[in-house]
This record gives sequence, C-alpha cells and structure tokens, in this order.
Amino acid sequence: MKPYRSPYEAYPFLCDDDGDLRCDFEILTDRVASETGLLAALCPERREELLAVDKLIYHSNASLRTFFSLKPEEIDWLRERVEALRAETAGLCDRFVLPAGSPRACAAHVLRTDGKRLARLLYRYAQRGGKVEDGLFDFVNLLSGYFFLLALALNRADGVAERPFESRNYPQAR
Repeated sequence: MKPYRSPYEAYPFLCDDDGDLRCDFEILTDRVASETGLLAALCPERREELLAVDKLIYHSNASLRTFFSLKPEEIDWLRERVEALRAETAGLCDRFVLPAGSPRACAAHVLRTDGKRLARLLYRYAQRGGKVEDGLFDFVNLLSGYFFLLALALNRADGVAERPFESRNYPQAR
C-alpha cells in the first residue's frame, strides 16, 4: 500500500522506496550545505572559502540521481585547502581530541561528523548496487578532513586549547 502523498510535500523524492538512498544523500548534503552556510556567517575571515565549499556541496547534491558534476580541479582545490589547513594546524593535534572548544570550532566538528555520515551513506548506496563516482567518495571524505582541521584552526584563532582524549577502548601505544 502506497502512503498518502501530501500536496504540500517539501521535496518530490521524500516518498522514494526505503531501499533507495538517493533522497537520503540529497537531504544530508542539503543539511551539510546549510551548516556550512551558518559556519560561514560565524567566520568572516574565512567566509569566501566556506561559501566556495558550500557551493561544491550543493553541486554534489544530485550526483546520485543525475550525474556527478564536480570537476577534478574543484576536488583538487579542496585537497589543497586540506593541506593548507594541515600546515596551519601542525603540532596542534597528535592524538584524539574532544570535539569541543569555541562555538565556531564545535560547528566545524559537527560538519566533520556529517562528512563521515555522507561517506557512509555513499558506501551503503554502492554496496546495494548504486553507481558512485570515485570523485564523489574523495570529495565527501575530504570534506570531513577539511572540517576537522578547520575546527583546530578555529580553536586556535579563538584562543581555545584542544582537550586531549584518552580512549579506554583504543589505548595509545606507549
């Protein structure tokens, strides 16, 4: 039995079959883009870069339903931004840290986890037989790394020290 389709449906694919993860990917990329826009509003010194990332996230949104439209040079640009942030934050983190700190860094940590959620969703989609371009896997994984390193950079800029985390489950090699 098909469910009722509201004439006020917020998005035309919300009623997709539960085994079809394309709508889930689209909703999550919409959320990540919205969160990135919020972070851009909180980071005037990084606003243009964050809005450029935001645009790439939205370009990735329909990749499973239509076609993968991100260009190799756009993924390369994000990779370069990750490497620049890695250099900028060198020495700040050599182990697990709590996903905490300034409000801006915490927002970046939420985006970091959402990047992982996007990657996991893509892997599930591919395991069910869906076609996923390699570049889309690269992009969402780079997003997670970008936002982690950005969280470190924002904590530093906001004068908040990272708080190391010692896992009881994954002890550090001594």
